Amino acid sequence: MEIERHEYDVVVIGAGGAGLRAAIEARQAGLRTAVVCKSLFGKAHTVMAEGGIAASMGNVNSRDDWQVHFRDTMRGGKFLNNWRMAELHAREAPQRVWELETYGALFDRTPDGRISQRNFGGHEYPRLAHVGDRTGLELIRTLQQKVVSLQQEDHAEHGDYEARIKVFQECTVTELLKDGDRISGAFGYWRESGRFVLFDAPAVIMATGGIGKSFKVTSNSWEYTGDGHALALRAGASLINMEFVQFHPTGMVWPPSVNGILVTESVRGDGGVLRNSEGARFMFDYIPEVFKDNYADGEAEADRWYDDPDNNRRPPELLPRDEVARAINNEVKEGRGSQHGGVFLDVATRLSTETIVKRLPSMHHQFKELADVDITAEAMEVGPTCHYVMGGVEVDPDTAASKVPGLFACGEVAGGMHGSNRLGGNSLSDLLVFGRRAGAGAAGYLGALDARPSITESDVDAAARRAADPFNPGEGPGENPYALHSELQGVMNELVGIIRKGEEMQEALQKLRGLVARAEHLQVEGNRQFNPGWHLAIDLRNMLLVSECVARAALLRTESRGGHTRDDHPAMESKWRRRLLGCEISGDGIEVTEQPQRPMRPDLLELFKLEELRKYFTEDELADVRTEES
Repeated sequence: MEIERHEYDVVVIGAGGAGLRAAIEARQAGLRTAVVCKSLFGKAHTVMAEGGIAASMGNVNSRDDWQVHFRDTMRGGKFLNNWRMAELHAREAPQRVWELETYGALFDRTPDGRISQRNFGGHEYPRLAHVGDRTGLELIRTLQQKVVSLQQEDHAEHGDYEARIKVFQECTVTELLKDGDRISGAFGYWRESGRFVLFDAPAVIMATGGIGKSFKVTSNSWEYTGDGHALALRAGASLINMEFVQFHPTGMVWPPSVNGILVTESVRGDGGVLRNSEGARFMFDYIPEVFKDNYADGEAEADRWYDDPDNNRRPPELLPRDEVARAINNEVKEGRGSQHGGVFLDVATRLSTETIVKRLPSMHHQFKELADVDITAEAMEVGPTCHYVMGGVEVDPDTAASKVPGLFACGEVAGGMHGSNRLGGNSLSDLLVFGRRAGAGAAGYLGALDARPSITESDVDAAARRAADPFNPGEGPGENPYALHSELQGVMNELVGIIRKGEEMQEALQKLRGLVARAEHLQVEGNRQFNPGWHLAIDLRNMLLVSECVARAALLRTESRGGHTRDDHPAMESKWRRRLLGCEISGDGIEVTEQPQRPMRPDLLELFKLEELRKYFTEDELADVRTEES
C-alpha cells in the first residue's frame, strides 16, 4: 500500500489559534514542526470568535488586574476549574495580547492610543481587547502571518532547505500511533485525493477545537466533530468535565437555514438588551442570589451603568452565559418567546446607526444578508445554541501534557480551565496562553527523550484498513452516514441538550449504543477521491464516542451547575462540590469515574470572601484562609 510519509519533531493537529500559537512556540524552540488541519489554512473556527480577548490590561479601568480576572473565571466555572490553569491564564493573558500586537495585530484603540477593552458577561471590568466584532479573524490573520514569516526566515537562512514549520491543509488525522505507551506519530488522509499520509513524530499537540456538530442547533463549524477528544481517548488519555457543554444564549433562530449561527456577546456588551414577546426586560427576574450584589435589579439602575462603568451594578444581560441561556429557555417555555421560538435582542434603542455599523459590522451584515433584518432599526430574534465544550483532554496545567507521553492538548480540546462554564472572551486568551505552553511543553519533553519512538508497519496497515472500512460494510444493510449523523444530532439536541432529565439521558445512552452498532455498517459509494460521505463516516466514529462521554457524565452528575442543568436536580448539591468526572475507554464503551479536585492554594482562596467560599468548600478546607476581604 502506497502511503506518503513525513518526519517531524512535533505534529500540531489543528490550525486555529491554539494550534498556530503552539506551532510558533515549537518552531521557535528549534523543532521541525508540522501543522495539520482539516480545512484550508486560515479558515479555522477561531475566526467565529467575535467579541474579543479577555486580558486584565487595565486600559479602560485601572482597577482590573490578574487577581480579579482569576476570581471572575473561578466564579463563572462554579469553582470546578483547574485553579492552576485559571491562575496561569489570568497572569499571562495580557502578555499574550501585547505579543500579538508585536506580530502585527491591529486592535481598536482608546482615545489615548491604548488597546481598547469592552464589557462582557461575567467580567467585573471592561476586559476584552477587540477588533470590532471580528477579533477572531484578526487573531488568525496575525498568527498565520507569523507562521509565514518564520517560513521566510528559514528559507532566507537555508536557501532551498525545507522550512522548519510547514502546513498540511485539507488533511484529516484518523489515528495516533504509539510505541509502547509513547506517541510515535499520526496517520491520516488527504481529503481531496483520499491518499493516506503518515507523520512520524514523537510529539503530537492536539488543538482540534470542540464537539458541536454532534448537536442539531450549534454555532460550530463543520470541523467541530470531536476529533481531538476521540483521538486522545483512543490513545489512552482521559477526558475531564465532559458533562459541561455551553449553550451560548444568543444564536440566530430565523430563518431555519441559519438556526444556531452565533450572535456575538459584544452586542450585549455594547448595550444590547433582551426582551420577551411582551416587551419586558426579563433578565431582572433571573439574577441568582450569589450575583445579587453585582447586578442591577431595575431598568433605571441598569441604564445608569452604561454612563457610569465604575458602578459595580451591571445590567443582568451581562450575567454569565449559562444564566442567560437558562433564562431565555424559560421565557420561551412559559410562552413569552418570539414568533420563531426565541427572544428579542435590541441594540438599536441604545446605540446610533453609525455606532452599530462601526462597532458591530459583522452582526449588521450577517442579519441584513441572512435574515433581512436591519439591526440598526429592528430587534434580532435569538435563542440558545450549542457553542462550546468545557470538557476535554485532562492535561498538566504548566506543560499541557496529557497522561500519554508525547501527547499534549490546548484550546477547546483541553479540559479543566473553564470548570463548569466559560466566560466569554476567555477562549481566545486560553488558546494563546496554553497554545504557547503546549509548544514549550512539547519542546521540553523532546529535550528529555532518550530515544525516538518508532512506528510499527502493522499499526500503519491496521490504521489504513480502519479508515477504508466504510467502503467494505460487511454483512447486513449498509447505513447511510448522513442519516446516522442526523439521528445523532437529534438525540443529543433533544435528550442531552440545554435542560436535562435522568430518564431522557438514559434513553439517549440506549439510542447512542444502537447508533454505535449501526455505525459498524456505515457504507459509502464511489472511491476515496474527494468523497464527503466517507469524510462524514470517519467523523461519526469520533462524534459517537464523544457523545457517549457527554451523556454518561451528565447522567452521573445529579445536580445543576454551570453549563449542566438538570430539571430533576435543579440546584447545586454540596456532595458534588469539588468533585470532577473523568472519562476513559473501557472495553467497548466509556467508563466515567469520580475524582477529587486538587485543593486550591490558600493565597488564591484569600481573593474571595469567606461567605462566598462557604458555598463551595467545607470549613476544614477553609481553615488556612485568613481574611474575608476580596
